[in-house]
Parts: sequence; structure tokens; C-alpha cells
Amino acid sequence: MSQPLHLIKLCVGAEKIEDLALWQKNPRALGSDGLPRHVTRMWPKRSADLLPNGSLYWVFKGVVLARQRILRLDEVIGADGVRRCGIVLSPEIIRTAAAPKRPFQGWRYLEAKDAPPDLPKARKGDDALPPELDAALADLGLR
Repeated sequence: MSQPLHLIKLCVGAEKIEDLALWQKNPRALGSDGLPRHVTRMWPKRSADLLPNGSLYWVFKGVVLARQRILRLDEVIGADGVRRCGIVLSPEIIRTAAAPKRPFQGWRYLEAKDAPPDLPKARKGDDALPPELDAALADLGLR
């Protein structure tokens, strides 16, 4: 079986993973099925490579910190009549090892070999590192 293909996107307006989780509870971020979705102007040409095992990796302030599984891609017609892509996501946000990422616009494909690994699930009482410290550790190769 071939490696899954992923997407990577800047998490604009969010400074930390908790901001993303809070936004995705907003009815504007949910599809009619109650699942979080991100609506984007462009439809991935390699959509067959994204499903069923691809994820959307989120970049916070220049650092990849989390991912969500892509469940499906839905057609969304905006009020302006323009066809868009609704990237329907699993509600589970999975923390990843911090990986620095330069700014870019829109989304990009991310090969599985280049994706940061998942972090172990947090134990009760564990505190998340501040994104700046996590990024500094990653730059030093310590994360």
C-alpha cells in the first residue's frame, strides 16, 4: 500500500491548538453533519491520493503542531454561486512533533515522509509547551 498524501495549511487567526478546537465548535465551522470542515477555494487535484488516510496538518505561528484526519471532500456552493471544496475533518485534533514551516498561502500537499510524527497522547496533568518553546526545541533538533 502506498503512503498517504496529506495537506498542510496555516491556521490563520489561531495562536495555539486550543484556539483551533474552540473555533471548530462554532456552528460556522461545522457542516450539516456536525463535523468540522475547512472550506477552501481550490479543489485538490490529487484528491484520490488524500483519501482515505490523509490528514490536514495545521501550522501555528510558523510551526506545525497538529493534524486532523481528512474524512471526505464535499462540494460547497457559496452564496456567490462559486464551487468550493469543503475539507471535512475528524473532530479529533492530534498533536504532532513541532516542525518549523515557512509562510505560504493557501494549502500545499505534504508527502507522508515529510510529515511530523504524532506525539503520544497527553497524560492527565501534562502541560503543553508554549509554541515558541516547542519551535525553539525543534530548531535545535531536540523535539
